[in-house]
Amino acid sequence: MEGIGKSISYDLDGEDSYGKYLRRETAQISEAFTNSEKSLLELEVKFKQSQESELKEEHRLSDDFLNMIVHTRDVLKETLDISLGLKDKHELLSLIIRSHGTRLSRLKNEYMKF
Repeated sequence: MEGIGKSISYDLDGEDSYGKYLRRETAQISEAFTNSEKSLLELEVKFKQSQESELKEEHRLSDDFLNMIVHTRDVLKETLDISLGLKDKHELLSLIIRSHGTRLSRLKNEYMKF
């Protein structure tokens, strides 16, 4: 009998009755599930934060890239405008030089006649 009592006492893990033992085990299981639930919620929050952070980084990189493209386009347009302006000035100078050359030739011919 004594051996059976010790065996039962060992099975009940020191509790007086099986009901108390089950309540304690249920409380421990409930606590474990609660802690597990908290851990899962923390992981979900961290995962969402990580996704949001990655999304923000992607948007920032995309915005930076688009800004560089817009800036490059603006600089290219400005360069083309300057180039066209220089071409116009070059053509104007060519016309002026030809005009002066024609005038100088005429003046030279008139001078040579005298």
